[in-house]
Amino acid sequence: MNWGAFEGLLSGVNKYSTAFGRIWLSVVFIFRLLVYLVAAEKVWSDDHKDFDCNTLQPGCTNVCFDHFFPVSHIRLWALQLILVTCPSLLVIMHVAYREAREQRLRETKGDNYRCLYPDPGKKRGGLWWTYLLSLIFKAGVDVVFLYIFFRFYKNYTLPRRVKCELPPCPNVVDCFISRPTEKNIFTVFMVVTTCICVVLNLIEATYLVGKRCHECQQAGGGDSRCPGGSRSCSPGLQLPGCSCSSVPQCRSAEGGSTLGLGCA
Repeated sequence: MNWGAFEGLLSGVNKYSTAFGRIWLSVVFIFRLLVYLVAAEKVWSDDHKDFDCNTLQPGCTNVCFDHFFPVSHIRLWALQLILVTCPSLLVIMHVAYREAREQRLRETKGDNYRCLYPDPGKKRGGLWWTYLLSLIFKAGVDVVFLYIFFRFYKNYTLPRRVKCELPPCPNVVDCFISRPTEKNIFTVFMVVTTCICVVLNLIEATYLVGKRCHECQQAGGGDSRCPGGSRSCSPGLQLPGCSCSSVPQCRSAEGGSTLGLGCA
């Protein structure tokens, strides 16, 4: 694994996140990903090998294991972590797309060009919607996987002993799970951290919508594109080749709104 590239991705996600998003990122990569890689994988490594049933009937142990553990915790968690982290990378790709458009325009027309975005990394226009939808998607994925775990493993716990009478077992047999207490501890830990991530995503989404509505109200509420529309240019957020002024106008590529941004 290229840890340098991984660190760069984390820095990019952290750069374009709010305070709530940074907390979410810490919870995911410290309490979920690292725990998964360092500890959880080893706990479930002997899952099938040490599943014992008090019978010598060929195939009985395999059938009972498949019935009580249709999908491994480890594989479900791996898929869940992949799905909840991909939307954050989509935000980075959107910002990179904006910056690439600005760069191509600057190279084509030189310094005298109309700015497409006051600040490519600022959550306005399409990027605002991308970020908001990524939060909703991440929360939805975590909720779905919580439901899947609950359906497969009632109350998110594993019993020490299960009774199985499926063919080809000759009668009702007792089967025993390896490390049930340790597995229950890790399962509860992952469920709790997942719930925390869902709450953080919902808080951040509420914060983004509330902040945008507040900005629209302060601006007079006359812009029907709120929330998410680009409204103004801050002198501290100007790009090379552009300067903020009150007279010249720079037309935004998103929605065609005019910005108080003069292009030199």
